[in-house]
Amino acid sequence: MPRSRRVALGGICYHVLNRGNCRNTVFLEPCDYAGFVRLIGRANRRFRMRMLAYCLMPNHFHLVLWPRGDRDLGRWLHWLLTTQVRQHHARHGTDGRIWQGRTKQFPIQQNQHLLNVMRYVERNPLRAGLVTRAEAWKWSSLGVISEPGRVPGLTSGPVPKYLNWQGFVNAPITAAELAAMRNSVGRQAPYGEEGWALEASSIHGNWYPLGGAAGGRPRSA
Repeated sequence: MPRSRRVALGGICYHVLNRGNCRNTVFLEPCDYAGFVRLIGRANRRFRMRMLAYCLMPNHFHLVLWPRGDRDLGRWLHWLLTTQVRQHHARHGTDGRIWQGRTKQFPIQQNQHLLNVMRYVERNPLRAGLVTRAEAWKWSSLGVISEPGRVPGLTSGPVPKYLNWQGFVNAPITAAELAAMRNSVGRQAPYGEEGWALEASSIHGNWYPLGGAAGGRPRSA
């Protein structure tokens, strides 16, 4: 199957993720996590990127980004990962590929679906059993909620969060919601209502399976 077109438009929110090559651990030490967070801040300043949520896990990362211009997302990612790989090799005396191919990215409908994605991202360490409360994971946007200046560019999105956002993130996700999210992640399909997702697929060049619309309003927290 040929590689799909990569179109990232300004004003649209995107879920962005990548894994370590062969699923290898990338963040080996606290300094690796901290260094990546610092680079995110530098990239946000350089490209005026708006970041709504992020989570760094031992062998992968999730980001929710809201670029301003049509070319901003690609330039932001290229600078961030190129710089991070160079620093990783210098720190650990390694060489070769760090990340697993091309970074995955797909658009998110800017309604309840956006909140679903942000919760999914910030809930990762809880789902993985690394912590007992999602906010206890230091390397996520939820973990630094008391330090809003720690990552320049971390901002509110186009959809207001619930007042009890921590409770919403920590609440169980239904099997159907998790399956829908994983379907979008696995296929790099737009995440939203079916009609919107099909239209977004046409614009962005993502393959979108008919009858596979992801998402839905979760239980309130």
